[in-house]
Amino acid sequence: HWFFAWVGLELNTLAIIPILAKHHHPRATEAATKYFIIQVTASSLILFSSILNAWHTGTWDITQLSTKLATITLTIALTMKLGLAPMHFWLPEVMQGTTLSSALIIATWQKLPPMSLLLMTKHLPTPILLTLAITSTLIGGWSGLNQVHMRKILAFSSIAHLGWTMAILILSQKLALLSLMIYILMTTALFLVLISNTTKTFKDMSQLWTKSPALSTSCMFILMALGGLPPLIGFLPKWLILKELTNYHLTPLATLMAIASLLSLMFYMRLTYITTLTISPNITNSMMKWRFKPTTTISP
Repeated sequence: HWFFAWVGLELNTLAIIPILAKHHHPRATEAATKYFIIQVTASSLILFSSILNAWHTGTWDITQLSTKLATITLTIALTMKLGLAPMHFWLPEVMQGTTLSSALIIATWQKLPPMSLLLMTKHLPTPILLTLAITSTLIGGWSGLNQVHMRKILAFSSIAHLGWTMAILILSQKLALLSLMIYILMTTALFLVLISNTTKTFKDMSQLWTKSPALSTSCMFILMALGGLPPLIGFLPKWLILKELTNYHLTPLATLMAIASLLSLMFYMRLTYITTLTISPNITNSMMKWRFKPTTTISP
């Protein structure tokens, strides 16, 4: 029932707002406000599309959404909630303004409610979904290239990965679900590494090896998996999606998606290089983090 789905989305939004704003800081308050405005706008569009469909068909059943205007409005609303391009502008700013643990929730758990509605809805507009898919993959990869903050990089990573999920949603829902689950698994693993070391920027990543070589090695494999390098787990959904697109004679789209993924791979490999192949300056024999401020002063 569409009304109960809308109520569930609203409860989900109201539950996460205090988590985002629990740190009394202007950035956290700003992030919570932006998130609230975007989610409320998207929820209003969902309610509008469900009422419009009920007016034309006489049913509130989620699987019976068939009115063209209602399906287009619903698709825009749910992709806005997911943070897909071109409705993605709120996601990097919100994730950057919150803590790492809150950013983890936004990048993983909060994707499940709108994605489950997309999976249940029939008659979704294929051209719009495919356009959103290629746009998200391109913008997610391109915008992530010039970032130095880990939360913003992972926000653009989320946009790019969800672009792949959208590309296959119409053709194979099982494959879309597999892609989403593997993305959530890899992103959660990377966030747990970042949280354990309070790593927020490239500079912190370059010091990860001196603090924990084991975590640094794990981080390298996670980043390469996110980039989609074989034989790691991140390669599997991309390979299957490209194969499925080719089977449905969507070779130009598959080619564009593969080329766009190289942009994402670029910043993943850059992070991998910084994490494992560069060691921050250290003049001591200890494994402690490099001290940027002198601990003793030499008198003249």
